[in-house]
Amino acid sequence: MEKYTLSVLVENHAGVLSRVVGLFTRRGFNIHSLSVGTTVDETVSRITIEVKGDIYMVEQVSKQLSKLMEVIKIKTLRNDEMVKRGLVLVKIKSVPKNRGEIIEVANVFRANVVDISASTITAELTGSDAKIDAFLKMVECYGIEEIARTGMTALERGADTLKPDK
Repeated sequence: MEKYTLSVLVENHAGVLSRVVGLFTRRGFNIHSLSVGTTVDETVSRITIEVKGDIYMVEQVSKQLSKLMEVIKIKTLRNDEMVKRGLVLVKIKSVPKNRGEIIEVANVFRANVVDISASTITAELTGSDAKIDAFLKMVECYGIEEIARTGMTALERGADTLKPDK
């Protein structure tokens, strides 16, 4: 199964996200990653959806999404034509003896240490799934207490934009 990234512009009001996600649920399609936020125009939100499947499934979902009244535009983004990032906050067990090592690993991955306590270090990292997964693998030997991970968000590279038609 291949991973596809859909960028969907929708009207920004209550219930829209539920209808979009419900469309996937009713058809038995699993959402791998989901990210939502307002755009430059506060009346419009961008939903970035990652799904695993085949091109037929993605085309079918796109057609169904376009039938929803609140959906303004949909675009399937290709890997070589987008910038895609996710965020993870990870709380790592730490004692004074290994604190320097953990901070060193965080620095190598360009993670920000955002909190330190007597027994933990919390790091923030943005990047691709592969980068985030590699970081988590490197710190798991210290003990991961907690993880909060966002869905991926993406924009097209270059001058191309996904905007409502005016």
